[in-house]
Amino acid sequence: MLKWIPYAMVRITAFFTAGILLAIYFPELISLGWSLGISLSLVGLYFLLPIFTRGRSLHFVSGIVGLTAVLFLGYSQLLINTDSWKGNSLTNFQEPIKMYTATVRSFPQSKAKSWKVEMEITAVKSNEWHPIHGKLLLYVSKKTNELDWKYGDRLVLQGSPQPLKQPANPGEFDFKRFLSFKNIFHQHFILPEQVKLITHTEKKGFIYYSHEARRWASQKLNQSIHGEQEQAIGAALILGVTEGIDTDLQNAYAASGAMHVLSVSGLHVGIIYAILLFLLRPLNNYKWSRWVVALISLICLWVFAFVTGLSPSVLRAVTMFSFIAAARPFGARTNIYNTLAASAFVLLLYNPYLVMSVGFQLSYLAVLGIVYLQKPIYNLLEIESYLGDWVWKITCVSIAAQIATFSLGLLYFHQFPIYFLISNLFVIPLSTLVLVTGIVLLAVSFISPFAFLVGKLLEWMIWFLNWIVFLVEDLPFSLINEIHITTFQCWLLMGSLLAIAFLFEFRTIRWLHIAFAIALLFSAFQWFYFYETVDKNQFVAYSINGHYAYEWTDRGQSYFYSDSSLLKDDQRIRFHIKPNRLQTGTAIVNENIQFVKKEHGIEIVIWKGKSYSMILDKVYRLPNNFSTDFLLVGRNSFSAFDQKPLNLKIGQLIIDGSNSRSYSNRLIKFSKINNIPAYSVAESGAFILND
Repeated sequence: MLKWIPYAMVRITAFFTAGILLAIYFPELISLGWSLGISLSLVGLYFLLPIFTRGRSLHFVSGIVGLTAVLFLGYSQLLINTDSWKGNSLTNFQEPIKMYTATVRSFPQSKAKSWKVEMEITAVKSNEWHPIHGKLLLYVSKKTNELDWKYGDRLVLQGSPQPLKQPANPGEFDFKRFLSFKNIFHQHFILPEQVKLITHTEKKGFIYYSHEARRWASQKLNQSIHGEQEQAIGAALILGVTEGIDTDLQNAYAASGAMHVLSVSGLHVGIIYAILLFLLRPLNNYKWSRWVVALISLICLWVFAFVTGLSPSVLRAVTMFSFIAAARPFGARTNIYNTLAASAFVLLLYNPYLVMSVGFQLSYLAVLGIVYLQKPIYNLLEIESYLGDWVWKITCVSIAAQIATFSLGLLYFHQFPIYFLISNLFVIPLSTLVLVTGIVLLAVSFISPFAFLVGKLLEWMIWFLNWIVFLVEDLPFSLINEIHITTFQCWLLMGSLLAIAFLFEFRTIRWLHIAFAIALLFSAFQWFYFYETVDKNQFVAYSINGHYAYEWTDRGQSYFYSDSSLLKDDQRIRFHIKPNRLQTGTAIVNENIQFVKKEHGIEIVIWKGKSYSMILDKVYRLPNNFSTDFLLVGRNSFSAFDQKPLNLKIGQLIIDGSNSRSYSNRLIKFSKINNIPAYSVAESGAFILND
């Protein structure tokens, strides 16, 4: 079995992470004061134990005390880094806000109809100005030209930031929760005339110049690379910037199993580090070379991070390999698992919410998988030819990383790429060449002839990389998608795969028993999920602004009724509707519903003994004594509130998202007068009826 003595940082980081997770899921379990008090008390007890025990060996007890102190330290660190717990937080300000001042904290990102910028609020005005701390996402209408704001610019803005809302539809991506891990709880949509620049950046510190370096690098890449997709992939692979990647390109990389190269990761930085070691190999003849190589490596890695604007993916990867570079001079006295754990500990100490970042989780799992599994897999075959051995090495890296990240891939992306081994044979070396060539391009950008030639070479390589990815995507059965597992099932899959790995390492049959038991438990939960969720009937009136969308589901088959513009909008369908289909196991979607009947201009669906009447145009007159279980109103069509009250027998009035706000309010008033229960999907989210 594993000997835990050499893995001190692994234990410390594991307990620190456990404390962070405890604070995320149970933030009100204990207060910050109590958490810090318990942690400090346990630290004191840890050092006093040898005195109380008069030298007797109590390593196990002292270890538990010390690790418990670390756990509460992680809990405290999360609370300290949560803005909503602070007294002067924007989330705790109750007065109406007329205007506020804020500082730019990110690059402006181009969206379909607006520019998105992360802002840090410094003060708000109600009746008077109040100093306030908080972050928000600002969306500026594209009625203006491209924003030239820079990091640190101070602005005054009219209007009031709005709290982020919960997901409006079942299974929909929880944008509010996602942003809460970045301490962002508000957003604001404004017009250009509602913003005024107060001052440009006054204190031009490290981050400001890093952002300016990234701006310069982006300009140089765009000048040398032509084509939107080529520019987007170049920015992603060289600078870690993924905002410009369109949906088709992202789907292609996901389907081919090459999603991991869409931003600078541990793999890319590891390759840069390996190249640095190769170039500095002549120094190995000197006794002092280890420390010089480590210093040069650290400087080069952080210069690279600086030029990329300290983007999260680059910062994470560079920090990880900085610890590896710093530990290398110590030779055998260091442990790679301790080194990786130490880098994770420092990152979590800086920002404990990183533990909830998908990139952070996948990056560390992939590196751990490569460290632990790549060599044993490689040793399974001995290939004499150089080319064959090179191919086998890349294949082993891909297999090791895929095994380590398999369960998280299913949980977050709901799919598995079949041809990941084939694609990675080309994608890994090509993405490496793109990264190295991009760095060379930036280095020679001031020499026009060289920059032109290197830029053309880089553009061709990116084009070829994209061509390979699209080719793999077009292969038959390239992707198994629509996979749904719960977080608990994800942990079970991890446990089963780890048990199988331990079976081959320790060659003990009990690990096979453990893997089999976990697999049985996973299957039991899957069957339970099927009977509780999939093997059911459901009706949903979705909440989608400007559209009506109704769906009747029966044990994996659905009937979808919506306006034509929404049916053509794949992005909205994917974001608002597909998550619920994934949860309910919907495999067949019918958009042409044959059993819709029309009576008096009203479209009626009879489903499982209940009637659903849809009013979607104004060319009818509502009959007296009209009766239905559900009345679905869209497009501002229902005009009964302009008439005298009618004798209506309506079980539930549902106001969908295609109605205007003022019309919905009038309809709600009408429903109260006529004692009809009303439900507005714009206000309350999707209407869901399970049977």
